[in-house]
Amino acid sequence: MKVVETTPPSFPDVSPDALLTLESNQRWQVACGDEGHWRVGFYSPAEASPADIQELERHDCPEFFMLVSGKLSLYLSRDGVLQSIPLEPMKPILVESPHCGFCPDGPHTGVAVVVERDAFNTEYRKPQEW
Repeated sequence: MKVVETTPPSFPDVSPDALLTLESNQRWQVACGDEGHWRVGFYSPAEASPADIQELERHDCPEFFMLVSGKLSLYLSRDGVLQSIPLEPMKPILVESPHCGFCPDGPHTGVAVVVERDAFNTEYRKPQEW
């Protein structure tokens, strides 16, 4: 088990009222935020199936996910039962369970927008340890 603490400000300094630039083929990119409140980022995992997932993460607060392009599924542990949930465009999900994502069409082929707090702790464990 590993625990990581995220502290404010946990996002890049950006110019207000200007388009933001994102890198392609990145697992996680924090785009911007409001210090002490929230941050928003884009999630596009390299894993292509649950078999590729080595660990799940759980924050001490909920995360908002919404698919913006491609195909992306979340792999969750709910009460010790592992399950995959395919995301659907414009159908957000609020995640509290240990989770990780995968792109069934190949690495970085799906992208979700994620909104989370600016400060939180994250616990990482192998899927079967949840």
